[in-house]
Amino acid sequence: MKIAHINMFYLPTIGGVEQVMYELATRQVKAGHEVHVYCCDSDKHKIIKKKYEIIDGVHVHRLPYWFRLSLSTFIWPSLLWVLPKKEFDIIHTHVAGHAYILIAGLIAKLKGTPHVITTHCPWTTAFRPLAVRLPLFFADRIFNRLSFKLCTRIVAITPWEIPILKKWAPKKKITVIPNGVDSILFKKVKNNKFKKRLNIKGKIVLFFGRLNPTKGPDKFVLAAKEILKEREDITFVMIGPDEGMEPIVRKMINNDKRILLLGKIRGKEIIAEMYQAADVYVMPSYREGLPLTLFEAMASGLPIVASPVNGIPFEMKEPDNGFFVKYGDISGLKENILRILDNKNLIRKMSLNNIKKARLYTWDAIAGRYERLYKELVD
Repeated sequence: MKIAHINMFYLPTIGGVEQVMYELATRQVKAGHEVHVYCCDSDKHKIIKKKYEIIDGVHVHRLPYWFRLSLSTFIWPSLLWVLPKKEFDIIHTHVAGHAYILIAGLIAKLKGTPHVITTHCPWTTAFRPLAVRLPLFFADRIFNRLSFKLCTRIVAITPWEIPILKKWAPKKKITVIPNGVDSILFKKVKNNKFKKRLNIKGKIVLFFGRLNPTKGPDKFVLAAKEILKEREDITFVMIGPDEGMEPIVRKMINNDKRILLLGKIRGKEIIAEMYQAADVYVMPSYREGLPLTLFEAMASGLPIVASPVNGIPFEMKEPDNGFFVKYGDISGLKENILRILDNKNLIRKMSLNNIKKARLYTWDAIAGRYERLYKELVD
């Protein structure tokens, strides 16, 4: 098959959607398909000069954007006349509500090509600037209605989305396929030097995600500062690219050596090492779809403290996999982080449960589900 994936961004941009696309696209190449990615020519911060390249067998086309509405919203209408130049068996778009979804849908309809939309759960407006909230108002009433009417199948990443999607499409058109986890995270890292490199002694509480207001990095720091008033055997480690919160978080940390702000990291081996060096994973988010880090932490055997938002409660159960704390509840974060760290039996039980759970969500299995969906639609 010839497959087109379309999204706002692709590598080297760091983000859950971009990683999902990479995992699917590279596996589809290995399965013998010809895979193309279309995206805008920005990594969110700067223009990417190379407009076409092949990354791990995937043909990547970066189209010049005309203007931007926010950090993550760019307008690049040239997809309208670039995409029709090639014939595809499947057109697969990512993240509902954007103009490129409707453009791809119109082209797919005209060509008689099956069009799959994976929504990636973008259904909350909080923390979005006015320049984005206004278009979202129209997206709700026009773009989504037309896009979902034109598409062949809608893929929700969590059942939480189904009641929302039923506003625009019949349930029979909706399929749930969750995100996945790389099998490398199940493998024990030999001679793990993560702590040694950072000169950490004692336990690690980990935040791994974009420094975006919706991810709650400031809440993580507030909880850390409360715990560090009482404990000296814990280091709080924050890893991820900045999306506006880095200066705020750095000021809050105020040079405290027990809260490390390390920026972004790349490489699955390094990420596996990071997870396995930690003792508990904290996700204090305001909103999430179905975060990749949830399954990554599970695969690494980490107990989890997370906000019970959107798709998370569908995959994480309390107390089997960890504990839930409402967004912004700093005392709750403190209590449950310490509740885990101070109970070896609880850690062992959650660790075993999480590894077992994560094995159901390997990327090979998830890619296989998409493969079967594609074949169903093409046939």
